[in-house]
Amino acid sequence: MGSAGYYAARRDIEVTDIMQPIPKPADHPPVPARRVGVLLMNLGTPEATDYWSMRRYLKEFLSDPRVIEVPKAVWWPVLNGIILTVRPGKSGHAYKSIWNEERNESPLKTVTRAQAEGVAAALAARHGDSVVVDWAMRYGQPAVGPAIQRLKDQGCDRILLFPLYPQYSATTTATANDQAFRQLMTMRWQPAVRTVPAYHDEPGYIEALARSVVRHIAALDHTPDVLLASFHGLPKVYLDRGDPYHCFCVKTARLLAERLGWEPGRVQYSFQSRFGKAEWLKPYTDKTVEELARAGKTKIAVIAPGFSADCVETLEEIQFQVKDAFMAAGGERFTYIPCLNDHPDHVIFLADLVERELGGWVDGAEARAARDAEDHVTA
Repeated sequence: MGSAGYYAARRDIEVTDIMQPIPKPADHPPVPARRVGVLLMNLGTPEATDYWSMRRYLKEFLSDPRVIEVPKAVWWPVLNGIILTVRPGKSGHAYKSIWNEERNESPLKTVTRAQAEGVAAALAARHGDSVVVDWAMRYGQPAVGPAIQRLKDQGCDRILLFPLYPQYSATTTATANDQAFRQLMTMRWQPAVRTVPAYHDEPGYIEALARSVVRHIAALDHTPDVLLASFHGLPKVYLDRGDPYHCFCVKTARLLAERLGWEPGRVQYSFQSRFGKAEWLKPYTDKTVEELARAGKTKIAVIAPGFSADCVETLEEIQFQVKDAFMAAGGERFTYIPCLNDHPDHVIFLADLVERELGGWVDGAEARAARDAEDHVTA
């Protein structure tokens, strides 16, 4: 048969004949329905406030070379000889003051779970059970590796990794992704993965922040002179080495100010949580609130746009330490505006961002699940 005759014969074959379902062999192992997974990842939490629980958590956190960019030969004796002797007690005291006693866990764990449940519900309303949402902590429990395996075991052959840090930094976003990639390195059958980029300038994120400010201030019996956006600090050398975190924080503060439409200077930014003798990103939060009080700005509101959920840095450091510094310098009224946490504005924004980043995956997952239901071979 010549080539012309061959192709003519091929055209006579119906496509539907080719695509008929192929039944699984009788001895084929069970195969879960194919889905898409979403893993929300936050920083981490100790399991309790006692010395040894805090020490385990801090050791894991402060041993990460992305967090502490100091040669191990120099850092290891300092960490194990000094910091892990003194800091667990102080940190445990701070955590104890904000601990969720009802659940016996840190607020960060409580809120991150609620965020995951909210995002899961929003996506289920749109896509049924074709998308599975889980959550994990980079340091502590629940750990990232087992969460990825759980998603894989539920049929998720594609997973979206979502580090819950609005502003990218190698010390946060990158190390969360690193931990996920370490799990992938141990898996014979890896799922395909994507990562959610920084969302420091996403309109939905800025809008949710602005609404939280407006709601909070409307409930006060006074009008703050200044809104201070306090971000977690970072050694300045990290910026010098190319970390974009500082630029992203400044942009978030600028966009928030523009969205609020307030007069210039009423929204300011600063950086908190520094330790050690090295220079960190400036201006420092504690010094800034002191300067504001001395300059006659005696009524201020503080917001923490770098945190997706309230934690020890916001509930203890800002509400106690930063407030005390402000009041001691002559301040009169201090209010903290909570993180977006699991407020509906935030949950819907997170779900919308997830759906955008799942572009081409969600519809594909639904189509694959339909084919699996027709008993096609899936392995």
